[in-house]
Amino acid sequence: MTAIVDLEPAARRLARLVEGVPDRALGGPTPCRDYTVGDLVEHIGGAARSFRASAVKQPLGAARPGDASRLGPDWRTAIPRDLLAMAEAWKDPEAWAGMTGAGGIDLPGEVAGVVGLDELVIHGWDLARATGQPDGYDGPGLEAVHGMVSQLRAAGVEGIFGPPVEVAGERPLLERILGLTGRDPDWRPPA
Repeated sequence: MTAIVDLEPAARRLARLVEGVPDRALGGPTPCRDYTVGDLVEHIGGAARSFRASAVKQPLGAARPGDASRLGPDWRTAIPRDLLAMAEAWKDPEAWAGMTGAGGIDLPGEVAGVVGLDELVIHGWDLARATGQPDGYDGPGLEAVHGMVSQLRAAGVEGIFGPPVEVAGERPLLERILGLTGRDPDWRPPA
């Protein structure tokens, strides 16, 4: 079994980022080509609920694309609460054992946990970069995320990430992960 990774630092960071999104930014672009900031925020909320359910072995159905029109009026408090509940659920060693599912796909618990962490880290960077908030993350689990993303790329798994972006030189691990997920670590919103 994969070592249990503490998702709480990444979840707390993403919760603060969600709380910091100004209303005027919701229609703005993100590094996720087809998502506005509002779409991304709604996707983050759905992912938090989905991966919490995955941890307690009650997986939800297939994931829907993010859609800002589904954001409730309390999204700035509900989504951070759901992110912290997700992280708390993954503290149970049983979450990492056996089979579960996420996004309509059956997965071993240890894979689902790292995929959940990937959601927190990568979409945290997406949201921070799109809204001008601090975008670095060097907390626990980056090596696990890098390993999982590298394995998916090597296996030729399609449809999860965009085409990889070459990240040259000795860039930080987060930037290399971003490149593997199809993000340009130098992306900035248009002026």
